[in-house]
Amino acid sequence: MASSSRNNKKYDVFVSFRGEDTRDNFTSHLYSALSRQNIQAFIDDQLNGGDEISESLVNAIEASAISVIVFSESYASSRWCLDELVKILDCKKEYAQIVIPVFYRVDPSDVRNQTGSFGDSFSKLEERLKENTEKLQSWRNALEEAASLCGFHSPNIRCESELTNEVVNHILKRLDEVFHPRDNKNQLVGVESTVEEIESLLAVESKDVYALGIWGIGGIGKTAIARAIFDKISGDFEGSCFLENVREESQRPGGLACLRQKLLSNLLKDKNVMPYIDLNFRRLSRMKVLIVFDDVTCFSQLESLIGSLDWFTPVSRIIITTRNKQVLRNWGVRKIYEMKALEYHHAIELFSRHAFKQNHPDVGYEELSSKVMKYAQGVPLALKVLGCFLYKREKEVWESATDKLQRILHPSILCWENMLFKSICVYLIVINYFSD
Repeated sequence: MASSSRNNKKYDVFVSFRGEDTRDNFTSHLYSALSRQNIQAFIDDQLNGGDEISESLVNAIEASAISVIVFSESYASSRWCLDELVKILDCKKEYAQIVIPVFYRVDPSDVRNQTGSFGDSFSKLEERLKENTEKLQSWRNALEEAASLCGFHSPNIRCESELTNEVVNHILKRLDEVFHPRDNKNQLVGVESTVEEIESLLAVESKDVYALGIWGIGGIGKTAIARAIFDKISGDFEGSCFLENVREESQRPGGLACLRQKLLSNLLKDKNVMPYIDLNFRRLSRMKVLIVFDDVTCFSQLESLIGSLDWFTPVSRIIITTRNKQVLRNWGVRKIYEMKALEYHHAIELFSRHAFKQNHPDVGYEELSSKVMKYAQGVPLALKVLGCFLYKREKEVWESATDKLQRILHPSILCWENMLFKSICVYLIVINYFSD
């Protein structure tokens, strides 16, 4: 199923469970934990009755991005649960629904083979419905298939609260894959090695909170890289927050106070967090958190937002993106990662995705595209702006644009120190083109 279809789902999670086994313990704890994470979960609160699952339950399953199946000892004694299971697996095949089994005090092999106490429950149902061989076989097939999926086995996890946390964290990661797919073809090109390198830097053990700076000119891709890393690793932290556009937001009246409130609300998962700075940061001092401060321009912005790194535990991680290297030095950032321009083959790919909606130039446009590469010099923002501007335009427009680039961006200024100026010039060429 395409990600756009998943984005239209009414529910994030559908939970299939046997009420008499888990309604008042694991399932209720799971539902509460999902609600605290603002995950929209569907749980049937009614006592199941009748021979067939209701139309509303069928619709709820179809309207969910993920289904969690809580297998418990008497799960297979309920034809209602087994019909839910069959429907869930149908949605897995038809809509690529994500299915996560949880084996609550039962062994996956017993579910797969209908043995042990789990099998005893199924045998009782078999006895009642022995004439309906087709239905029974469909249930056996569904149990075998579901028990073969990767899931969670409760005896392998020390206590129920840990099991709940692990399931919820896994759901968060899978939902992130559904609603924020990693193949953003128009933004992330040629950055895999950069993401991996920064990830490895963040994985370094530290006696103090580890702060990492991402430094480079405007348009070089600092925010995109920081967002890619945040999306990839934020599920490994108890709290996380990506504060975008710190420079812009801080210029508004009360902007820093609003940013601080957003930071605390996201990290503490409390929309109504009280503005008691010392108390809130004391709470954060016991948590493993990930924070990205995007586009920071001065030391005072960070000081107003978090005061000091001393509040945070050594396992917490802070990422700061900035054009001003001195900000990072003043803040005592241990490692500064300098963003580099894209290599030619990645630059031409990114440009082509905007200019031609494919990974390479159209036939006959190779030379003109190479001219654009000469002046964009691997700066992602310049490549995107020019690519969008030149999309579906005649060659005469391309030639005029490259001529203007050649006049404005004389070879004497084609150096790293003037790349920001070049990006501004690209904007001016696009904006002023129609004024000729």
